[in-house]
Parts: sequence; C-alpha cells; structure tokens
Amino acid sequence: MPKKRASRGRTKGGKGSSGTVHCSQCGAMVPRDKAKKVTGRVTLVEPTLAKELKAQGAYIAPSSDVKFYCVSCAVHRGIVKVRSESERRSTGRLR
Repeated sequence: MPKKRASRGRTKGGKGSSGTVHCSQCGAMVPRDKAKKVTGRVTLVEPTLAKELKAQGAYIAPSSDVKFYCVSCAVHRGIVKVRSESERRSTGRLR
C-alpha cells in the first residue's frame, strides 16, 4: 500500500491508542489525535455592557470555546484545505 501521508493522518506518533471525541458538526466519533481542534473566544457579556465596564476599569476574561471536527467536516467548513499529492507529505501550517 502506498503511504499517502507521513503522519498517516494522525498526530499520535508511537503512543498507542488515543481517546475519541465527537465531531461538533456531524457527531461522528473521531480519534482525538486525528480530529481538527478549533479554539475560539466567546464573550459572556454584551458588547455595550463590556464597553461600559472597561471604561470603569473592569477586566472581563473571555472564555475559550473548543470544538473538534472530523476531517470531512473540517474540509467542508474550510478549516483545512485539500492538498495535492505532492504537498501531502510536507508538514506545516494547514490554515
């Protein structure tokens, strides 16, 4: 069998099995090291209220929202791009 990717599509190396997570889009069970992790910032306070609080000197800590996507949903949402055969083995930033 030809080897399409140097990492075989995963980031686990030689550590054995890894846990699974649910895809945030379709709900599929995906190995944690194969799923694409997207971290976003979510503010819990409305922008107008946040502006007033910042003017008074308050600090509003943003909470981070972590989502995992399976490969097909990540490609569909544009998180990762489909790469040509020659680019697949190279490592680097995919976004």
